[in-house]
Amino acid sequence: MNNCNTPPEIAAAYAEIGSVKAKRPVSYLILMGILAGAAIALGCAATNTAVYGIESTWIARTVCGLLFPFGLGMVMILGMELFTGNSLMVISVLERRCSISGMLRNWGIVYLSNFAGALVVAAGCAWFGQMNYSGGQLAVYTMKVAVSKCSMPLGNAFVLGILCNMLVCLGVLVSMSAKDTCGRIAGAYLPVCYFVICGFEHCVANMYYIPAALLAKAVPSYAALATEAGVALDTLTISNFLLRNLLPVTLGNILGGAGLGAVIWICHLKNRK
Repeated sequence: MNNCNTPPEIAAAYAEIGSVKAKRPVSYLILMGILAGAAIALGCAATNTAVYGIESTWIARTVCGLLFPFGLGMVMILGMELFTGNSLMVISVLERRCSISGMLRNWGIVYLSNFAGALVVAAGCAWFGQMNYSGGQLAVYTMKVAVSKCSMPLGNAFVLGILCNMLVCLGVLVSMSAKDTCGRIAGAYLPVCYFVICGFEHCVANMYYIPAALLAKAVPSYAALATEAGVALDTLTISNFLLRNLLPVTLGNILGGAGLGAVIWICHLKNRK
C-alpha cells in the first residue's frame, strides 16, 4: 500500500484545498481563524514559559524549536485557517481553481481572525497570572523578547519573514505527502522546528509575542520588574509593533509563502498533461 503522495499529487491536492478555502463561509473562516491564532499563541506561551530561565541562547532556541511545531500540527489536523499557510493559495489561483479576489477575501478574514485568537491568549496570560513564574520573571522575559522584535531593522524583519514562511509552507506541503495523522504531524514538524531555532519571523506568532508584552507592560508590578532589569520599555509601543514589526513581517511572510507556491506550481502542475 502506497502511504505517500507524490509531489504532483501534493500540488494538485493543495490546488483543490485552496479552491475550497476561497469559498468557505465567513463564519467558518472567522471561527477557524480564531482557533488557529489561539493555537499558535498557546505554542508561543508554552515556549516562553519553558525557556525564560535559560541563559544559553542556543539551548533556549533549541527547546523552543522542539516545542513550538505542534501548533501547526494541530492547525493541519483540525482544518483550522492559518494566514501564513494560506499563502499557498497562490497555487489555486495559478491553476485557475479560485480567483484572486477569493484568495484575498480568505487572507483578510483569516488574518484578522488569527489576530483576535492570539490577542485572547495574550490577554489571558498577561492579566490572569500566567506570567507570575519566578516572581514575574516570565513577564520580564516576555517583554525582552518583544523589545528585540520592535527594535529590529525593517529589512531584517522583512527578510526573516520570507525565510520563515518558506519553511512554514514547506511544512504544510510536506505534511500533505502523508496519508496518516502521525505522518502529517511529522511532515510539518521539522520545517517549523528549523524556523523557530533560526529565529525567523512569523506574523501570527508575533501577534502573541508583542501584544502579550504590551499587556504585561500595563501591569504595574511587571513594568517595575522590567525597568529594574533594564528592559527598554519605551521601545515597546503599539506603533513599533504594527509598523516596525508586524507590517514588514507580514509582507515577508506573503512573499515567502506565495513565492514557494508559485515555484511548486511551475515545477509540478504548469506543464502536466
